[in-house]
Amino acid sequence: MQISSTGLLLTLLAITGHSLAADSVTERLKQQFKRPTSIPFPANNPYSAEKAQLGKMLFFDQRLSRNFNMNCATCHNPSLGWEDGVPGAFGGQGETLKRNSPTTLNLAWSDRFFWDGRAPSLEEQIRGPVESAAEMNVPLSTVAQRLNKVEGYRNWFARVFPGDGIRENGILKAIATYERTLVSGTAPFDRWIEGEENAISVSAKRGFTLFNGKAACSQCHGGWNFTDNQFHDIGLPSDDTGRMAVTGAEQDRHRFKTPGLRNISQRAPYMHDGSLSTLEQVIVHYVVGGISRPGRSNKIIPTPLNEGDIRDLTAFLNSLTGADQPVSLPILPY
Repeated sequence: MQISSTGLLLTLLAITGHSLAADSVTERLKQQFKRPTSIPFPANNPYSAEKAQLGKMLFFDQRLSRNFNMNCATCHNPSLGWEDGVPGAFGGQGETLKRNSPTTLNLAWSDRFFWDGRAPSLEEQIRGPVESAAEMNVPLSTVAQRLNKVEGYRNWFARVFPGDGIRENGILKAIATYERTLVSGTAPFDRWIEGEENAISVSAKRGFTLFNGKAACSQCHGGWNFTDNQFHDIGLPSDDTGRMAVTGAEQDRHRFKTPGLRNISQRAPYMHDGSLSTLEQVIVHYVVGGISRPGRSNKIIPTPLNEGDIRDLTAFLNSLTGADQPVSLPILPY
């Protein structure tokens, strides 16, 4: 792995014993990962509390699946980091899909959704699994017809989208609004960068230094949500062509979107195909560098880390899990 200029400075300062200067660099690094103070909502779908509540009801409603046997939470379980805890997502027809379910946490700060980035907005992403023959397998027009038979939903849509009735666009906007409110809670790491020195362990602090220095993880996992929102081939053995299926470009073969790392300890198994069971296995993958092939990212360079380094990085990653509030199930209209 390549080392960023900031990471190199941090490493050199540590080697030369300039502890005060190193502390200064660490403080500057911390600022790059500070939590935002507000949630961004698009101008064409602004926030309202009623719209978010309607979206929550729809998120947990099985009427959004052909056979009334799935809802959004089937694959995005709040108890499992808003994923589903299995290598491949659940298919509505009893099949296992080849890709892991991405988390719905912190999507307000994301763009180009799905592992391959084929959806340009969160609203369009929601359409995908609902209408996919392999997943919920129901046209949104049918969903609208179902909801229109329910007086409670007619009343809700009349308040949130006055004059529009129950339409596909409103369904998508309501769910997207709710999903944008799903933000990972304050983590020990956040308390540490705000000045609570004992919020994380000494091992996790060493892991933070490795993350930004020798291990160079922050080259792709930067910012408060620990992702660059870009697409990379990280050398995983897979016949999935990834983003190439969207763009048709050979250079995008095996490229997948960088996942954020918030609440990562809750979100096993890992990678786009759920092929790695533990964070330690993920780190070892980067130590080795994966499969060497022409399209593999030039940021993936085998990096010698010892067992202590791996423990420290794991401790740091575990410090990113927030104290999330329990999610109450909505009372659905009938």
